[in-house]
Amino acid sequence: MKPADALLAGDFATLSDLVRAYAAERPDHPAVIDAEASLTWGQLDARADRVAAALQRDGAVKSVSIVSYSRNDYVTVYLGALRAGLAVAPLAPSSLPEQIVAMAQDAGAQHLFLDGDNEQAFRGVLSDLPPHRVRLDTPQFEQWLAPEGTKPAPAPVTPDMPFNIIYSSGTTGTPKGIVQSHGMRWLHMQRANLYGYDRAAVTLLSTPLYSNTTLVSLFPTMAGGGTAVLMAKFDVAKYLELAQKHRVTHTMLVPVQYSRIMAHPDFGTYDLSAFRAKFCTSAPFSGALKADILKRWPGKLIEYYGMTEGGGTCILVADEFPDKLHTVGRPAEGHDIRLITEDGQPVAPGEIGEIVGHSGATMTHYHKQPGKTAEAEWYDDTGRRFIRTGDMGRFDEDGFMQLMDRRKDMIISGGFNIYPSDLEAVLRGHDAVADVAVVGVASEQWGETPVAFVVAKPGLKITAPELLLWANAKLGKMQRISAIEFRDQLPHSAIGKVLKRELRDEYAKAANT
Repeated sequence: MKPADALLAGDFATLSDLVRAYAAERPDHPAVIDAEASLTWGQLDARADRVAAALQRDGAVKSVSIVSYSRNDYVTVYLGALRAGLAVAPLAPSSLPEQIVAMAQDAGAQHLFLDGDNEQAFRGVLSDLPPHRVRLDTPQFEQWLAPEGTKPAPAPVTPDMPFNIIYSSGTTGTPKGIVQSHGMRWLHMQRANLYGYDRAAVTLLSTPLYSNTTLVSLFPTMAGGGTAVLMAKFDVAKYLELAQKHRVTHTMLVPVQYSRIMAHPDFGTYDLSAFRAKFCTSAPFSGALKADILKRWPGKLIEYYGMTEGGGTCILVADEFPDKLHTVGRPAEGHDIRLITEDGQPVAPGEIGEIVGHSGATMTHYHKQPGKTAEAEWYDDTGRRFIRTGDMGRFDEDGFMQLMDRRKDMIISGGFNIYPSDLEAVLRGHDAVADVAVVGVASEQWGETPVAFVVAKPGLKITAPELLLWANAKLGKMQRISAIEFRDQLPHSAIGKVLKRELRDEYAKAANT
């Protein structure tokens, strides 16, 4: 058995251990590729040593933060920090400078790694940023690194130590630092062989590296000894070109990316036959889009439903269950997922409830927020710890989970619960509708009432009154939509979630002017 395989078969090791093993086994095989260069396993291992040694030289003791678009040295810094025994707090470049400062300070980062695209945004807050600031895409980074051949001092790592601090997107309030341990990440990496993440795997990643969406494919790719191809920014034509050029076998995309790829007029001209598995997570994934992907894009289609906080995951292997495309699948092996009422009681079979989950892959806590941590936890009568998702769902008779909505997005109109996903599903059934989001807005008569924001398909025309009449004829009396607004596009986060709060706020502002 090769050393890397022996590590993966054990109870615990680290990503750093695996990289070291692959550097010895296949030093000239590409590990990461970006738009400018390729790093082999041998080069990645050596540069990670230089990062780790430089951090130790600077006296770093807790964590580092990174604000950059995806690039090879982003991965290098990530790995080097872990090798030095530090946690990594990757931060979203789309955040405001003040938010970056607050998150870096919250994480206790002494080093901030930036790229040129983002450095200019922080000119006004430089004095509040971590004392060590290093530009990744300039000679400064090479000068900052420890000399070639330098080895860092050993930094023992235990499963309970923090691997990274992932800050929530902040789409529903102030970002929270989600602390994931080395033990949690090890479980993710040990799953690498389940879907063919092996030495021949080539994974194309076009979502950002600060997002857990990306990391749950990057780290299994590295754990299997394959190659990760990084896109700094998503572009449909470029994505398809890279997939064909590198004979890509795996990818992680969010639903809005799948939608844009499948709509590209030249999609059918690209050779995508090397694909083994395509993954999706982070946002609602329509059954019709899944069906189109299964029909026209080779390889398996696997949807993950879960949270960065961990707890429980559902998996839908769409090609194996084509009659369950309206669901997010069944609980993963070893994951205990239940549904509870608002007051924390188990729901009756077939009823809707909040989804809570328990597994070995669970966050340790929210960083410095014990109150928020307690709010996210639910314990059953045996004392088993579950993580609350805030999502509403129900199990069908075969044990597949059907998502309804975020609990906060549920509309209470005239005392009745209305699930926006039900209304969105009806509207998506119209030939002229490309995308839709339904939100609840204030109503003097009903308390709240549903309003739909619709993106129309090019070339297909329908008026708002016509679409409203069509949809409401298919909805129950208490579900009826009060208004429809057409938009050129819906606001999405970097990982594809519709920013419903923005739509709700825009509507309220317009109504009050």
